[in-house]
Amino acid sequence: MLKEILVNVREEETRVAVMEDKVVVEIYIERSLNQRLVGNIYKGKVENVLPGMQAAFVDIGLEKNAFLFVEDALASGISGHEAEPGGKLNIVDVLKEGQEVLVQIAKEPIGTKGARVTTHITLPGRFLVLMPTVDYVGISRRIEDEAERDRLRSVAERVKPPGMGLIVRTIAEGFSEDDFRQDISLLTRLWKKIQNRAYHGPVPNLIHKDLELIQRILRDLFNEDIDNLIIDSRYEYEKVLELMELTSPELKNRVTLYEQENLFERYGIEEEIEKVLKPRVWLKSGGYIVIDRTEALTAIDVNTGKYVGSTDLADTVLKTNLEACTEIARQLRLRNIGGIIIIDFIDMLSQEHQNQILRKLEEEIRKDKTKTNVLGLTQLGLVEITRKKVRQGLENVLLKQCPYCEGKGKVLSEETISIRAKNEIVKLAQHTSAEAVLVEVHPSVASLLIGGSGANLREMEAKTRKHIIVRGCEHYHQEVINIRALHSQSEIEAIGVPVRPGQILEVKVEEPHTSNIYDGIGRVNGFIVDIEGASSLIGETVPVEITKVFRTYCKAKMVDVGK
Repeated sequence: MLKEILVNVREEETRVAVMEDKVVVEIYIERSLNQRLVGNIYKGKVENVLPGMQAAFVDIGLEKNAFLFVEDALASGISGHEAEPGGKLNIVDVLKEGQEVLVQIAKEPIGTKGARVTTHITLPGRFLVLMPTVDYVGISRRIEDEAERDRLRSVAERVKPPGMGLIVRTIAEGFSEDDFRQDISLLTRLWKKIQNRAYHGPVPNLIHKDLELIQRILRDLFNEDIDNLIIDSRYEYEKVLELMELTSPELKNRVTLYEQENLFERYGIEEEIEKVLKPRVWLKSGGYIVIDRTEALTAIDVNTGKYVGSTDLADTVLKTNLEACTEIARQLRLRNIGGIIIIDFIDMLSQEHQNQILRKLEEEIRKDKTKTNVLGLTQLGLVEITRKKVRQGLENVLLKQCPYCEGKGKVLSEETISIRAKNEIVKLAQHTSAEAVLVEVHPSVASLLIGGSGANLREMEAKTRKHIIVRGCEHYHQEVINIRALHSQSEIEAIGVPVRPGQILEVKVEEPHTSNIYDGIGRVNGFIVDIEGASSLIGETVPVEITKVFRTYCKAKMVDVGK
């Protein structure tokens, strides 16, 4: 499998794409104003201890206080208390309000939630992860050869600093004890610096900042499995070569400088980023999946779409579901979806087909470095997956909540807004002595308020006994309603109707006239324009001359502006 890493460096952001056989599987984006927080170490102060939640809020200097669970507080043994009968220890026995603690961010702040922190500090190096607060040796689960696991464990035990722990990373497979000792030397020196800063620094305070995106990619992803690393910044390219010379000189010849057009456009990454923002993902066969993300979980629905198969229904369903397995696993990585994931595959009657889908899904998910578990089928036939949630999903980086729909993804219909506007008109009419009421709304709402030939408007005026002027405002959001009383005749005349006889305008023909089959209807700020002979021009914009003006509509004829 061809594996490549593309690095696009811009003034405002750095973007990294990981490709497998020319297909994008992971995208990382780091912006100067919104940098990654996971891995940062802070000296904080306990603000609140919550026995009911067995957790505490810790002020680390961010906008929202961090959240520290009791099990994360116990990781470093900051309390000498023993657990109660039953194996539980109360948070009030571990932390006190005002207590200073050294914590590391384990999960980014997401939405309304603050960062999740732990006192269990981890310092990742090239081959090893140093855990200065525990005495433990672990081996990456991705190293499957038992003989190699035993060798690595033996080497790790020999190089491990007294009283500290180590995790041997996947990249360490095949490397020697000398490589490990170099890593340990760097990490222990870093830990001493952190301790010194924590001892002398104020509270709250950032003690240690994790590496920037490019350095993290080199540390965590760039190994012997990667065929090429392509970077489009000469400055960063030279920095990468310098770092490779110190850590992995054998990989220097795999780093390439790209100084032509946009790197991400050249490899189709820009297009992939646009697709990530859409809920529907098409499969090559013509089927598709729909990804619906909520705060609690992510639901994925599989559909046959345009794919009709060639053998029978069961075969069509199986092929669509198998293809969906590959795409779903890729989308989880690409969008960085974490938490609970529920997949609604197309129903399969065959038990063998169901097992085949689960095996395929597990096979594809093994390519994912983030811890992911396929939990199997639920009683309703849905597949449940859990994926570790560490950093924000790509959607959270690229998008913000719509200020109009407030995350609903939909806005109120014109009919709903027109009904609300009518209710507000009636309410205002009952509490004002003014003779007239001005209603400003979006043109589509204005046309409903006026109605065909002004029928709705006349009905409202009869009901309220007020002169009602409806004005359509193109710049208004569809849900905005602005209603006010007009107390003077001069105000009423100043607003009036938006057109006058003899005026020449360009008007879009929106629909045919309800009673005259030859005429077309257009609108100017919601004001109806009856255009003679325009029924065949629906959807077109034509120049017209206003011939007659009435209270709720006007008549117009098409003109040739060239004459």
